[in-house]
Amino acid sequence: MRSYVPMLARALLGLIFVMSGITKITGFEGTQQYMASHGIPATGILLVGAIVVEVLGGLSVILGLWARVGAAALILFLIPATLIFHTDFSQQTQLIMFLKNLSIMGGLLLVLAFGTGDYHIRALDVGEESMSYA
Repeated sequence: MRSYVPMLARALLGLIFVMSGITKITGFEGTQQYMASHGIPATGILLVGAIVVEVLGGLSVILGLWARVGAAALILFLIPATLIFHTDFSQQTQLIMFLKNLSIMGGLLLVLAFGTGDYHIRALDVGEESMSYA
């Protein structure tokens, strides 16, 4: 069972990004307006970039294909997103979103540090190392 845990963890961790990216596609205009309300310039370009990072990074983590690269990209995406959109701690929801993002970054750091585990796409895998349980 222990060998399946990293695969399950990656799936759970990556799912939020894939779903968030898809939600941004289906609600593109609303997301653009939300970004603009926070003073973000060039919302169209930045939103497309966010969608690409979330969907491809999430899939990378889920599949274990270049998972360390995907995890690093998602961490770099989360840092400004968290600081821009989730620092109004007078709202309990924003505090929870801030802490959620920190927790997700923790999970991504584990993927970055320890790799994918035993189960991932190996045929195209370049430079990934499995977790060691020794």
